[in-house]
Amino acid sequence: MKLRTVGRHIREGGKNVWRNGWMTISSIGAVTTTLLLVGIFLALMLNLNEIAEKVEKDVEIKVLVDRTVEKDSEVEAIGDKIKDISGIGTVTFSPKEEELKNLIDSMGDEGKAFEMFEQTNPLNDAYVIKPADPLDTLDIAAEIEGFEGIHKVNYGEEIVQRLFKFNEYARNIGLALIVGLVFTAIFLISNTIKITIIARKREIGIMKLVGATNNFIRWPFFIEGLILGVLGSIIPIAAVVSGYYYVYYNLRDRIQFEFIQLLPFNPFALQLSLLILGIGAFIGVWGSVMSVRKFLKV
Repeated sequence: MKLRTVGRHIREGGKNVWRNGWMTISSIGAVTTTLLLVGIFLALMLNLNEIAEKVEKDVEIKVLVDRTVEKDSEVEAIGDKIKDISGIGTVTFSPKEEELKNLIDSMGDEGKAFEMFEQTNPLNDAYVIKPADPLDTLDIAAEIEGFEGIHKVNYGEEIVQRLFKFNEYARNIGLALIVGLVFTAIFLISNTIKITIIARKREIGIMKLVGATNNFIRWPFFIEGLILGVLGSIIPIAAVVSGYYYVYYNLRDRIQFEFIQLLPFNPFALQLSLLILGIGAFIGVWGSVMSVRKFLKV
């Protein structure tokens, strides 16, 4: 496509935006409202997803070796058998002496009462396992429970199952809401461009009679949709980034839970801005495609 032709398409697309007046303002307003909601949901979803991934990565399986297994070679054999399981990430051996020390340290002053058990340690040797994929936790734990020489397998079954289900529901619901909002905006932009095409139907017919191709006719409408989408993304980007800046720098130090950490403002703000801008552009162009295909019978 020649540079002069590209310039012509851009000028025509800009004129269409100006000609439609209130319909243009209405479309930009609809895109702005939609992208504002999409931006808020995206910021929330991406942070929840980051928190969920951190929590999932902290999921571990603690395998207690039966106290009847006394030989070091037998304990090591159990560890080797665990390492051979598919999906294992890391396996760390924790002897019963270390288990007792950790118990004493974790209880502070009250833990000193357990120092009397250092000579006759009642605890079990243990293996601490982190799956390569947290979603494999249940399957790995079930397989280890069938091994000989295993006293107990601890991994917080109910909590882990609820955690995975919550994360899955949250992601699916958030994605469904975003997709619904995007399609609503596409529909509104599509209607705006349909009005433009109807208003210029005679002009378009003449252009086709003198040999103008469908590509030549529809490009200005694509440009128009792109402009509407980009203009509609400016306010949402400013609002969401400003809001996230306030939340990040005012609340991050007040959060007392280690696993709840917001994504760093930089580069997250830039990434979120580009994402909103990209969604706005996609909404505008796709809305144009839907309109032009129907009216030009492309």
